[in-house]
Amino acid sequence: MQASPPSDLPRKLGLVDSLSIVVGTMIGSGIFLVPFSIAQTVPSTEWILAVWVVAGLVSLCGALAFAELGAMAPAAGGQYAHLREAFGPFWAFLFGWGLFLVIRSGGTATLAVGFAIYLGQFVPLTPVTSKLASVAIIAVLTWVNYRGVRLGAGVQNVLTFAKVAGIVLLIGSAVFYDAPSKMSWTGPGVDMTISTFGVAMIACLWSYQGWFSVSWVAGEVRNPARDLPVALALGVAIVMAIYLSANLAYFKVLGLEGIAANERVAAAAAELTFGAGGGTIVALIILISISGAINSGILSAPRVYFAQARDGLFFRKFGEIHPVYETPAFSVAMQGAWAIVLAVSGTYERLFSYVIFTSWLFYGLTVAGVFVLRKRYPDHPRPYRMWGYPVTPALFCLIAFGFVINTIVTRPGPAGLGLLLLASGVPAYYWWKRSRVIA
Repeated sequence: MQASPPSDLPRKLGLVDSLSIVVGTMIGSGIFLVPFSIAQTVPSTEWILAVWVVAGLVSLCGALAFAELGAMAPAAGGQYAHLREAFGPFWAFLFGWGLFLVIRSGGTATLAVGFAIYLGQFVPLTPVTSKLASVAIIAVLTWVNYRGVRLGAGVQNVLTFAKVAGIVLLIGSAVFYDAPSKMSWTGPGVDMTISTFGVAMIACLWSYQGWFSVSWVAGEVRNPARDLPVALALGVAIVMAIYLSANLAYFKVLGLEGIAANERVAAAAAELTFGAGGGTIVALIILISISGAINSGILSAPRVYFAQARDGLFFRKFGEIHPVYETPAFSVAMQGAWAIVLAVSGTYERLFSYVIFTSWLFYGLTVAGVFVLRKRYPDHPRPYRMWGYPVTPALFCLIAFGFVINTIVTRPGPAGLGLLLLASGVPAYYWWKRSRVIA
């Protein structure tokens, strides 16, 4: 006999799983590469560290807002559900539309291509086999998450632990590096402008991205009132500590000039601390790190499309739960398939670069939802209230919307195309809303 399909996703994720999703999504390849671009922009050790701290605190403000919303209403799809409650289904739909069309699928494709590039340091790859490697990593991790949230979370826990251990090993090698420290403090006399600081902070904010993904699986967290706030706050704090420690390690081994001269700064540092095999060690750590980031996106984002479908605003099949694996299996499979198409076709890079800035529009709107929902539902139970309200959510919204506006002003062509791609969801929304004809 075929089992009856469950009506909702079961709550199987604990605190460790939630924390692993936060940390594992945030740490991708940024900390291995971004310090180079920041060092070329900011001519000061103190200011570079300040940029990482400020970007981390801004991310923490966003995380605390998501923690309040998630603890208040721990629904499947998380951010989608919060946007729907605060601003209506139109903005929630556009978020899910952009997430599936490019933001998450394109992000997965980008990470998968990066995975193949670093795999090429261990196995010779032709252009064809490189594409096959990108397809394989997406397909394998899609299969893992298709077959159960516990299996997907278990893989996530292992990959997150391995990547953190690898970075700690890299930091430790710098601490015990037997050579004079190249750390230099430039003092307060360095000429620093707000514009320069802002440019550097944008790069840092990209490195901190990912804390929000745990909200997408809020409907499957066993104790969301406790675990979501702890996972978000603790996860961002852990990543901040790792990023600052890694930067201090780079400064000790390479110095400011050495960081600014090496695009692959982590590999350059490791080649000094570990010897000739240092670059290989870093490549392996990056492979693990990228795999964890891919897995986290495949695990979490399909819950958004699942929630959309349950609202009648996406294809009905996306809202089905597998009767055996108890996952939104079709949603998981279709996101994986579309990410593979983007990775193989090579269109992901242009589409992703056009649309990714719009994700900050939705981060800002979601955090602004804290103001809306506190006013609309003042007596609704809130197991967690974000620290620093109303200053902290206002600060985050100011930065998020400022980033979107700045992108439109400074890159009107690509930004316009990105907004058009997002706007393609407008007729789709009204079609689904009006007809409720779900294919």
